[in-house]
Amino acid sequence: MADRLVGSPEVYGHKGREAEQSVNFVTCHDGFTLNDLVSYNRKHNEANGEDNRDGTDDNMSWNCGVEGPTDDAAIELLRNRQVKNFFALVLLAAGTPMLHMGDEMRRTQGGNNNAYCQDGAISWLDWSMLTRHADIHRFVKGLNAFRQQRDVIVSGIGLTLNQLLQKARYQWHGVHLNQPDWSDDSHSLAVTIQSLGARFLLHFMFNAYWEPLTFEIPPVAAEAGGAWRRCLDTALISPDDLLPWDAAPAVSQGIYVVQPRSIVVLALALTGATG
Repeated sequence: MADRLVGSPEVYGHKGREAEQSVNFVTCHDGFTLNDLVSYNRKHNEANGEDNRDGTDDNMSWNCGVEGPTDDAAIELLRNRQVKNFFALVLLAAGTPMLHMGDEMRRTQGGNNNAYCQDGAISWLDWSMLTRHADIHRFVKGLNAFRQQRDVIVSGIGLTLNQLLQKARYQWHGVHLNQPDWSDDSHSLAVTIQSLGARFLLHFMFNAYWEPLTFEIPPVAAEAGGAWRRCLDTALISPDDLLPWDAAPAVSQGIYVVQPRSIVVLALALTGATG
């Protein structure tokens, strides 16, 4: 995941490729929609007339405890959180994000991962989902706005991905500062990134564990002033899950408890910047 966050240099760090040539996505027209990725453990292509043999069986999905639609509020909250986690990873990573139409309103195909042959409710876009999942739509719009403020462009200079990473100042952490856990069974990661224009710092914390984890936060240098502000926490309910800089609450302690299966982004203005 760390490599994907910085633009997949092992794939795109050659032949002078620019960061934008790294295309980031979780779902596309083939396979599950994002809603179905967090709602089904297996494909449900029975309506395609091929005895559910068509479509891939390797969906890398998790239904969060119940197969398909559910009235269980706790499972719906978890699914919403997982959807927000995927959007945050795609839209805040270096590179070009690619979103599957309808994922921003949790469009479903009822677990069908090969709906090319369908011309009905399975494949149509149900616009009522925009009202039902207005919180997800708001979150995606806010992430796009946040992405535009990352200060990763150097005016008038075209940078390759390798040049961008050479200029970038970032430090990997785990739950403890400067101690990332790169083991195969790691469930946590954090990274502090300074914007190329040196206007602000961003601190990302990722908890893929099923219990809360307490992360250490980098201390604020005296010359920076101010405090870290919590701009994003996917464990919180809309609208507190994503807030603009001027509305984001300050984090006064040197730690932050990241809830299970969630992502937190803190921001710190430098040299009087206001984001």
